[in-house]
Amino acid sequence: MKKLLFLFIIIISSDLMAQDFELKQYFFVMLKKGPNRNQDSTMAMKIQEGHLKNITDLSNEGKLVCAGPFGDDEGGGILILNVATQEEAENLVIKDPAIISGRLIYEIRPWWTDKRTFTVELEEYQESN
Repeated sequence: MKKLLFLFIIIISSDLMAQDFELKQYFFVMLKKGPNRNQDSTMAMKIQEGHLKNITDLSNEGKLVCAGPFGDDEGGGILILNVATQEEAENLVIKDPAIISGRLIYEIRPWWTDKRTFTVELEEYQESN
């Protein structure tokens, strides 16, 4: 199965590279558990609701292209932001209630990929639905 998946990735990658491969910069945001996680369950839920609203708002504004939690015991998650500068990315991230409360901390790094990476996925999703 791993060999088949690897072959599939090579075929897709080769196909993308043959079609005017062009790098685009995004900003990868790593979210990790923060030092302030002692809120009661009601407050923690309120913070999480605000966190999810922030993610939804960023998506609706066209600034978020990918987000999601990790599936292990370490928690945290990622955001991939489509913004012009790291400063803009940080200004968006620090408005998140989970960051403000200290439940999450973040690290932002510039990240490059083919400009069609996310549009190819979206087109395939739209075609299948």
